[in-house]
Amino acid sequence: MLAEKFLREELNKFAKYVIQQSRSNLTKGKKNTSKELYNSLGYDIESRKDLTSMAFKMADYGKFQDLGVKGKDSSAKAPNSPYKFGTGSGKKGGLTKGIDKWVRRRGIQFRDKKGRFLSYKQTGYIITRSVYKTGMKASMFFTKPFERAFKRLPDDLVKAYSIGIEKQIQINIKEK
Repeated sequence: MLAEKFLREELNKFAKYVIQQSRSNLTKGKKNTSKELYNSLGYDIESRKDLTSMAFKMADYGKFQDLGVKGKDSSAKAPNSPYKFGTGSGKKGGLTKGIDKWVRRRGIQFRDKKGRFLSYKQTGYIITRSVYKTGMKASMFFTKPFERAFKRLPDDLVKAYSIGIEKQIQINIKEK
């Protein structure tokens, strides 16, 4: 049916806009060091009988980057986040490994009191401890473009769906 074709086109436009804006936000927010999250952003649109559904995809840690994480001692950085460090539900050592890779990619090394550089491992430990206790600020790299596009979506979908129905009716009239 033509209405489904137009519905898919509008959902594709919606998803492409959200992905493009999310990638742009990652780059502008300097959260794109490994490009893993950037490249993992995607979407799927499925149609079965009278049902069309759409799902967005991203690397697991994308939801934490987007919504932030409350710290073990403080939730000031991400007060509305559903995630919190120290609950025991996360992967053991995941934060340490991730920050260690990040510190090495960025070339970040703190100095001690005598002015000597600390190792990447020591620098990573200090940052990991701080992030664990104080949390991680929400970047909203995905949420903001999704909400912006979603406000426009209903009107676009109604318009696209009605165009599809109109064309289907015209084709049905011509066939008879």
